[in-house]
Amino acid sequence: MHEHDDGGLQQDLKLIHTAMERRTLLRLAVGASLLPLVGCGGEESTNGLGLTQDFASCTTIPTETAGPYPGDGSNGPNVLTQSGIVRSDIRSSVGPYTGTAGGIPLTVTLTLINSAGSCAALTGYAIYIWQCDREGSYSLYSSGVTNQNYLRGVQATNAQGQVTFTTIFPGCYSGRWPHIHFEIYPSLASATSAANKLATSQLALPKATCDAVYATTGYSTSVTNLSRISLSTDNVFRDGWTSQLASVTGNTTSGYLATLNVPIAVNR
Repeated sequence: MHEHDDGGLQQDLKLIHTAMERRTLLRLAVGASLLPLVGCGGEESTNGLGLTQDFASCTTIPTETAGPYPGDGSNGPNVLTQSGIVRSDIRSSVGPYTGTAGGIPLTVTLTLINSAGSCAALTGYAIYIWQCDREGSYSLYSSGVTNQNYLRGVQATNAQGQVTFTTIFPGCYSGRWPHIHFEIYPSLASATSAANKLATSQLALPKATCDAVYATTGYSTSVTNLSRISLSTDNVFRDGWTSQLASVTGNTTSGYLATLNVPIAVNR
């Protein structure tokens, strides 16, 4: 074993300290390079080590059935050609029909973004939404409301990719979780037939909000129907609902606001 004089010992300690600092800096640099890059989910980005990161926040929204009551010409009536269907407040019928759907007010804001293009807002696209009323009936189809076309409407997305509709909180009918349907079209001009649509999906509503709304007047049948269904047993949402579950704020007195990002893949 070799002994060191004081000068040699000090030099060795200095070298050890320097080496430790370098290793610490290297660990910090590697750790930083492994952190997800700030940006859009649903795309792959390469970090400094050549590794690939996959982000989930902007993954294309799942395609869902339009169901039997779309009103887009694919199964019977086509409300998309009706004068006045381009509107933000969808609570009342338009054209030859009169009537207004009652229920707790609900504002729905959808933000359309491009999952194939850095999550950029998609401006000038059209979104058609439709839903059941508080009794669980669909206008144009269900018994008693075939002479109504309320709770259906179309709008073009603004510069932020958004549309906002004023509607009512839908009821819960037997066999389905409370939801709102929507279709995406390239433009308002093309939003006249289901043949032109780019995507179809559904928005799910959170249970706590449903419980609060269904305790109010007019929603009594929804209480029993909701007790018999869950997101995990619903035939649409049971394979995954995270990206379709709306964020909802508000109360039964002043109404609710539901928001949802809607990523679709547009290559342009």
